[in-house]
Amino acid sequence: MTEENLLTEQFEASRDHLRAVAYRMLGSRAEVDDAVQEAWLRVSRYDMSDIANLRGWLTTVVARICLDMLRARKSRKEEPMGSDVPEPADEGPLREAEMADSVGAALLVVLETLQPAERLAFVLHDMFAVPFEEIAPIVGRSVDASRQLASRARRRVQGAPVPETDQSRQRAIVDAFLKASREGNFEGLLAALDPDVVFRADQAAVRLGTLAEIRGANAVAQLYKGRAQAARTALVDGKIGVAVILGGRLRIALRVMFRDDRIVGIEALADPEQVAALDVEVLEG
Repeated sequence: MTEENLLTEQFEASRDHLRAVAYRMLGSRAEVDDAVQEAWLRVSRYDMSDIANLRGWLTTVVARICLDMLRARKSRKEEPMGSDVPEPADEGPLREAEMADSVGAALLVVLETLQPAERLAFVLHDMFAVPFEEIAPIVGRSVDASRQLASRARRRVQGAPVPETDQSRQRAIVDAFLKASREGNFEGLLAALDPDVVFRADQAAVRLGTLAEIRGANAVAQLYKGRAQAARTALVDGKIGVAVILGGRLRIALRVMFRDDRIVGIEALADPEQVAALDVEVLEG
């Protein structure tokens, strides 16, 4: 086996692990593959002869890439899609690992509140047992300062309030959100959204015309203003969400996350294979 083939084989053996690291860092499946692909581009140009632990080295490479992506979010201006949505492209389903259930939507919401360096220190140390000696160079801090970052993040994670589990209340919130959307009631939309709400879409939904990620109540409210004509409140895998029915067929499912009686996260799923695998029950009345 050539050295190049061996490197490819070793990288592929670590791919699922790298995707798991990237997902916990980014919380966005739309960005995970970009981060892992960038890691491959870097490793393919690097002299690997002096690397004893390739999996560990790749973990730190992906972490650096994700840290840069998190920091870039603050300076990137997100705009919602326009009012005209093209018809879905007739493409085969994309391969996408199911990672959300293993992490938990509630934890992802809390991780979103952390600063990028805090999130990296917590994810690498507490979730993947990376020593602080390796974390410190990534965040550009001392070992002690890196340990403090993880400790501060840990306190915030452990002290986070338990998410609201009353489905009747969550249903009322989604009902109000969809009603405001259909009526073009911008203030009504804002009332249902957490100021730090994050909208994310899978790659199939992106092909319909949206962005992979939109942040903030104003931007998300603008996205939904005057829309949702085909959207219905539904149970999506047993949790309150939204089903978009077009031509008598479920085309898009929205997973919805809540915090303090407001919507803090929306995940749009349009990949045909993934949508077909969901247990969706439209709630009438």
